Amino acid sequence: MKNAQAKRYNHALKQAGINERPVALLDLDAFDANVIALRERAGGLPIRVASKSLRIRKALERALAADGFSGVLCFTLSEALWLASHGMKDLVVAYPQADTEAISRLATSEQARAEITVMVDSVAQLDLIDRIVPHHHPLKVALELDAAYYPTPGLRIGAARSPLTDPADLVSLAEEVQRRKGFELDGLMAYESQIASVPDGGFAPKAWIARALRKRSAAELAERRAEAVSRVRGLADLRFVNAGGTGSFETTTKEAAVTELAAGSGLFAPALFDSFRSFSPSPAMFLGFPVVRRPDHQTVTILGGGWAASGPAGKDRLPSIEHPRKLRYLPLEGAGEVQTPLTGPTAHRLNIGDTVWLRHAKSGEPAERVNKVAVFSKNKISDQWPTYRGEGKAFL
Repeated sequence: MKNAQAKRYNHALKQAGINERPVALLDLDAFDANVIALRERAGGLPIRVASKSLRIRKALERALAADGFSGVLCFTLSEALWLASHGMKDLVVAYPQADTEAISRLATSEQARAEITVMVDSVAQLDLIDRIVPHHHPLKVALELDAAYYPTPGLRIGAARSPLTDPADLVSLAEEVQRRKGFELDGLMAYESQIASVPDGGFAPKAWIARALRKRSAAELAERRAEAVSRVRGLADLRFVNAGGTGSFETTTKEAAVTELAAGSGLFAPALFDSFRSFSPSPAMFLGFPVVRRPDHQTVTILGGGWAASGPAGKDRLPSIEHPRKLRYLPLEGAGEVQTPLTGPTAHRLNIGDTVWLRHAKSGEPAERVNKVAVFSKNKISDQWPTYRGEGKAFL
C-alpha cells in the first residue's frame, strides 16, 4: 500500500466519523475490479461464489449481481437456510452436515428444499439424515470427489476431504442415492486445494516444486474427474459439476467435464494470493489497527493484531503489514493477542493514535472478528456493511 492510498483511507474514515480501531475497510473499487478479473479468467464458465471467503451478505449480493456469477457455495446448512430466507437461490452446501436442527428445517421447508443442495460423501451421511427426518421429502444432494494428488501410495498432497477417491467409489455412492426415495442426485464437486491455494510465483526452489506438482496434479485430476463425471452421468442427469478455486481457474477451465467454477477469495485478494504466477488480484480488504505505545525509537505497538490465518502455523499465516512499509514483527512476539510490536526504519514516523494497515493472509476470516466493514469507493466511505457476526449470525 502506497502512502497516498493510506492517506485516502484515513481521510475517508475521518470524514465519515469512523474513529474506532481496529477497523475493517473494503475497497469496493478493487472488489469490482476483481469481479471483472475473475470473470475474464473463467472463460465463459459461471462462477459460484464461495461464501466462507466473504462472510458479508451484501458483498455476496454484489458479486451475484454481476454477469458471470451464479449461485453460492455455502459452508454450513444453517447459513444456506439463512441466505435462502433473504432470497438467495441455488445454494450448495460444500461440506457434509450433522446439524440436527438445520437438517430438520431443510426437510420441512419446501422453499429450502427447492434452493439448497447438501453435500455427501458416504452412506453414513445419508443414514444420518434419514434418522433425523424419517420419511422426508426428497432432498437434493451433491457428491464430492476427492481431488487430492497422490504421487505415491499413501502420500496425499491436498486437503483431506472426501473419501471418494476413485470414480468407482463415486458411482457406488451415486447408485445408493438413486436407490433411496428421500434423495435426488443434483451435482458433483471436486476441489483441488493443492492447485487453487498453493502459490507458485517466483524462482525459489519451493516455487519450482509447486509449479511441477500443480502441473502433474492438474493432468491426473482432469483424467480422473472426466471419468467420474461420465460414469455418474450415466446414472443421473447432473445439474452441475463444480470445481476449482480462485488459484486454479487456468487449469480447471480446460476440463470439458466441469460446468461451473467456485471462487470467493479472489474477490477480497488476501495476502496468500500475492505469490501466484498466473494472476494478480487487487487487494480489497484491509484492517486498520491503532498505534498505542512506543517502546523505543524504532518500535511502535499496535493494539491487538494477532489475527493469524487458519492452516499450518507459519509466517505466511500472519497478517501482511501493508502500511507503513518496512515494518516487521518482533521475532519473539510476532502478531500478539492483545498487542503487536512492530519495528523498522519507518516506525519513528508514527505517532500515538496513528493507524497501521494490515492485510489478512486468508479471505473471509476477518469477518469473524468485526461486526461491520467500512465500504470505500470513489475516495469516500459510501456505506458500512454488516458481517455475518454483525447480523448476529454464527455458523461455525
